[in-house]
Amino acid sequence: MQDYDSICENFSWAEARKLIDGFPDGGLNIAHEAIERHLLAGHGDQIALRWIAKSGDCTDFSYQQMSELSNRFANVLHAHGLEKGARVYSLLGRVPDLYIAALGTLKAGCVFCPLFSAFGPEPIHSRMEIGGANALITTGRLYKHKIIALRDRLPELHTVLLIDDDMEGAERLLPLMEKASDRFEVARTDAEDTALLHFTSGTTGKPKGVVHVHEAVVAHHMTGRIALDLKPGDTYWCTADPGWVTGTSYGIIAPLTNRVTMIVDEAEFDVARWYDILAKERVNVWYTAPTAIRMLMKAGRDAIADHEFPALRFMASVGEPLNPEAVIWGNDVFGKPFHDNWWQTETGGIMIANFASVTVKPGSMGKPLPGIAAGIVEVGEGGAKELTKPMAIGELALRPGWPSMMRGYLHEEARYRKCFSGGWYLSGDLAMRDDDGYFWFVGRSDDLIKSSGHLIGPFEVESTLMEHDAVAEVAVIGVPDETAGERVKAYVALKPGFEASDALQLELLGHARKKLGPAVAPKEIVFRTNLPKTRSGKIMRRLLKARELGLPEGDISTLESDER
Repeated sequence: MQDYDSICENFSWAEARKLIDGFPDGGLNIAHEAIERHLLAGHGDQIALRWIAKSGDCTDFSYQQMSELSNRFANVLHAHGLEKGARVYSLLGRVPDLYIAALGTLKAGCVFCPLFSAFGPEPIHSRMEIGGANALITTGRLYKHKIIALRDRLPELHTVLLIDDDMEGAERLLPLMEKASDRFEVARTDAEDTALLHFTSGTTGKPKGVVHVHEAVVAHHMTGRIALDLKPGDTYWCTADPGWVTGTSYGIIAPLTNRVTMIVDEAEFDVARWYDILAKERVNVWYTAPTAIRMLMKAGRDAIADHEFPALRFMASVGEPLNPEAVIWGNDVFGKPFHDNWWQTETGGIMIANFASVTVKPGSMGKPLPGIAAGIVEVGEGGAKELTKPMAIGELALRPGWPSMMRGYLHEEARYRKCFSGGWYLSGDLAMRDDDGYFWFVGRSDDLIKSSGHLIGPFEVESTLMEHDAVAEVAVIGVPDETAGERVKAYVALKPGFEASDALQLELLGHARKKLGPAVAPKEIVFRTNLPKTRSGKIMRRLLKARELGLPEGDISTLESDER
């Protein structure tokens, strides 16, 4: 993108739609655009996925192989009675089976829903219950420890496929794949047929099931080109876990539709390993998270001293605001900046970005993508009204109509309608826009916690802690953390007959980790005699956070109780 203004002026989603194939009858299927059309164009031998096992061993999968394997998986689903619209969940780490399952699910016309493998049983149950899970692909270990106890509470889950084991109530996938045909006619789905179901937490209530359709592939493909500078033949590394929306939109769909070679590393973060992968695999485009960048920064220059990255062309960041120091550090050690961008589970794809051809302002979210109309609005009784004064703080809003825009919250139409006002989609994020059209993140307009790129709803954590016999009340907030961005902190009031102690604190931490998983569970618990509440009984998380950070407490006229 050489001229941002002229491209924005002349851009249309209708023209972007012409960059992908679709079906002759007008239908559209994400998997066809990601895999099959490249075979038809003669690129079947290109490596689609290079998987690096924890041991360091590499396994390559060509576009032809990914086609055949995903065909087999689609046939397995059909053999189990899973037809168009069935909901197929994955509970896997970064293993090839997940990518094959995602593509095979979409080929079959089913709906793909990834789950974070470190979730505990309760977050898994709530998401599978809301989505009406019909099938699950996972490992024997995860099935044994997290799923078996849930089966009676998931009446619609009739198929469980294990990639590495054979257990009661589940089938081993490999023999089924070997028997299945490697030929499959991709389901003739319509552009508005549901393709993906992602979950995002709210500050109250259950997680929200965000519905995305096959038309989203138009935005995934275009934003991959424009925001991430993806070019056919590139080697691309997205470090996002496939259990989250980034790991699907930009860890599977955008790279494959743009015909790149994806690097997938099974192992968890390791400074030396990451630098080795960037250098050895000659990565051209790297998409990672601020948490990881801060951990690399913390390791110091010595860790990078023996590495060179002549192939590295573009670096981008996602998941939470990227601090200016990280952008400057990128320039210092790589000779190029990290390009931050902004989007949400609800938007389905990148909406605002720092582009390769546009000057990066460290700390800024960047500018809206072509085809995206963004503004800063104030929401009042008359609806949302745009604020035009530079650097005015308001809610970041978008004009609806882009292809990857969510089509709803599953089973929650009223909650979905609340996201729109005055012709705007309301993001829930506070931001500013400067004279040059760059947007700057201010903070969440609610209580959501962003920790290591994960979006955590306080209510879900509070509910789990409340299950413990000793707990009377809980309030959960996010507090600044140098590495993770924010960490989860819980304030707990005990029932009569229980006393605060180090032993009880450890017991509660363990209870939360077991139920929620380490990524969601609180890292710190503080005991309080009582928690600040309004007269209506609502716990004031805002007040706890203000005191934690030494900020003004604001209006406390509704405060009823506040024993510290």
